[in-house]
This record gives sequence, structure tokens and C-alpha cells, in this order.
Amino acid sequence: MANPNFDTVNRAGTVAVQASFDAGLRAHMVRVYNYMASGLALSGIVAFGLFSSADLASLFFEFQAGNVVDLNVLGWIAIFAPLGLLLLTSVRAATMSVGAVQAVYWAVTALMGVSLSLLLFRYTGASVARTFFVTAGAFGALSLYGYTTRRDLSAFGKFLFMGLIGLILASLLNMFWPSGPMSFIISVAGVLIFSGLIAYDTQKIRQQYTEAWGTEVAEKVAIFGALSLYLDFVNLFQFLMMFLGQRR
Repeated sequence: MANPNFDTVNRAGTVAVQASFDAGLRAHMVRVYNYMASGLALSGIVAFGLFSSADLASLFFEFQAGNVVDLNVLGWIAIFAPLGLLLLTSVRAATMSVGAVQAVYWAVTALMGVSLSLLLFRYTGASVARTFFVTAGAFGALSLYGYTTRRDLSAFGKFLFMGLIGLILASLLNMFWPSGPMSFIISVAGVLIFSGLIAYDTQKIRQQYTEAWGTEVAEKVAIFGALSLYLDFVNLFQFLMMFLGQRR
């Protein structure tokens, strides 16, 4: 015969554990979004600093008649350095300390400010601000969907990853052989792919917390999650600028 007191205690323990998990998950997601927002703020500060100071901008860009015409050597290094840091991190993620992961995160977001400053030179400030708020609204809706949906987006994520590889290859091809129609197709594909990745990565962050709950790697998981969402946001913003941006 079942002991009612034991059943009551068991249910109470289960409820307490679930409540602790839910509270931890909410705190984890807040930490992820705080890291992401801080990274965006740092990128914005760097971008605006370069736009506001000709001396600083000349370290990375070549000017003609007051307009940016190309990247110099240091500019190309700054543009591709985040990719190198991300590849290094992906290889050594398991052995890196929390401090090292944080350092990589702040370095990537600061360097991304160099490429984002190009948008300020090429587009009006009003269109940049307008597109940023459109991106923020879309990000909020898509991330909320990824957090709340019961649908497993894993298969969807594999499709998006293949699309991302194709997008990178098409962008490289278009860089050497520019084509107006190809640029338009790339822009549309970029908006769709990174919109999907926002929902997918949000769900993935939630699942990763389930695995990391109660362990010492939770902080690293939060930083890596923030980095994924940061890159999704920035790339969506850049592709939307091609549609909504107003050139100077």
C-alpha cells in the first residue's frame, strides 16, 4: 500500500526541483541577453568612434574626397580577425576558462564594430537607426518563438546550416564577380537564413542550459549562446540594411 506521506514529500520535492530549474533558466537567459546587448553596445561604440574621428578611421580605411573607398591592410585584418577568433574558440572551447571565453567575446564584438562602421559611412544615420529598430523587433519576436515553441527545430537547424554555407560561398563569388541580381538574391537569402537561426539558436541555448544546469560550465554556455545570438542579430541587421538603408 502506498504511503501518502511519502507521495506528498516526493511530489513536493519534484515541484521544488522544477521551480529551481525554471528560475535558473530564466536567470540564464537574462545573462545571455545581457551579454548580447553589451556586445552590441560595444560594437556600436567602436563603429561610432571610427565614424566620428577621421584619424581613427584612417587606421582602417582609405579615403578619397572624404569618402571611404577601400580597406587598408589593418582594415582587412580587423574584418577577418573575428572569423579567426571564432575558429580558434570552436577548437578549444572545452579547455578554455571562463575568462578566456569572455576575452574572445569582447574582442570579437569590438572588432565587429570596424565592419559595422562602414554602414555609417555608406548610409544615412536615420536609415541605420530605423533598420536597427526593425531588426531588434524581429529579433525579439523570433527569439521568443524559439524559446516558447514545443516544436523541435533541430532538423530545421541543419537545413539553415547548409543554407549558411551556400550563402558564404555565393557571397565570396559575388565579391570577385559582382552581379546586381545575385546581390539581391544573397540579401533575401541572408534575411531568411538569419531569421531562422535566431529562433533555432534560442531553442538550442535553452537545451544547452538543461545539460549544463548545476555544473561549472553554465557561464561559458551563456557566453557562447550570447555570441551566437549576437552574430545572428548583426548579420540580419546588415542584410536588412541592403533593403532599408538609404545611401548618403
